[in-house]
Amino acid sequence: MKITIFGAGAIGGYLAAKLALAGRTELSIVARGAHLEAIQANGLRLIEDGGESVAPVRTAARAEELGAQDYVILALKAHSVAPALDQIAPLLGDGTAVVTMQNGVPWWYFHGLAVSLEGTRLETVDPGGAIWQRIGPERVIGSVVYPAVEVDAPGLIRHVEGKRFSLGEPSGEKSERVTKLAEEMVKAGLQAPVREDIRSEIWVKLWGNLSFNPISALTGSTLAAIVADEGTRALARAMMLEAQAIGETLGVRFPIAVDRRIKGAGDVGEHKTSMLQDLERGRPMEIDALVCAVQELGRLTGKPTPAIDAVSALVRRLARERGCYE
Repeated sequence: MKITIFGAGAIGGYLAAKLALAGRTELSIVARGAHLEAIQANGLRLIEDGGESVAPVRTAARAEELGAQDYVILALKAHSVAPALDQIAPLLGDGTAVVTMQNGVPWWYFHGLAVSLEGTRLETVDPGGAIWQRIGPERVIGSVVYPAVEVDAPGLIRHVEGKRFSLGEPSGEKSERVTKLAEEMVKAGLQAPVREDIRSEIWVKLWGNLSFNPISALTGSTLAAIVADEGTRALARAMMLEAQAIGETLGVRFPIAVDRRIKGAGDVGEHKTSMLQDLERGRPMEIDALVCAVQELGRLTGKPTPAIDAVSALVRRLARERGCYE
């Protein structure tokens, strides 16, 4: 089984290390810069459960060096996929499956979905439909990523907690390709449940990211602080209820109540969201996939999003001021 992980940052690096250490796949990664150089010189190092391991992975700066794969795992942030399409193309053969590990609303959302919007391209996450055309939604295996992982230094990945990568075909079928991939991941010590309704699980994670991420960026607050404050907790709840109305219109099932989801976020503690971390480090922020795409879905379904609209305007203004959003 030939697997390439495109984007070997924290999540991609962790997944690559686990698969390589299991020794069961022909595994490659596409990386760049100091990270690539460190892996080539010293191997991909993983700190987990108090110990350090060195994973033997094949590295490449350009996908042309690797050729067509059985699976391509896209571990990039959502806004980085379209600019990388030319680099991804050499990895795609006739039967290549592409596993999308981006947060937020995926570009393939309306592929094979039995609603009137079936086949709709989402401009906020796939401008001009370029990803849909170049990769093709028929290749997609959806994923929801849960591990907390950090890059401590170039070539050095530190696992904090969590080992679950939920997988699912957009159609809901338990296909041979998704089952085989899940088996490989389980053999590597990961949890890889195959879901019949991957979109609903995407929404449950998005529910929190949509609200807590931009509020944290605007206020500089941790999850615990946002939940503890009456005003910011109420704002997050309003955003989540707007999103729930949209999701349910599209057939999504929310398995937990909104207040329980909010409590769960607060229980994480003094944690800075990824959007706040990106703002503080001057990196591009995942606003389009987490916030603007939900606004677009609201327009498509005729559901109002006043709280989301207000927070979106503010966080986009702040991000532009800091050079973290175009």
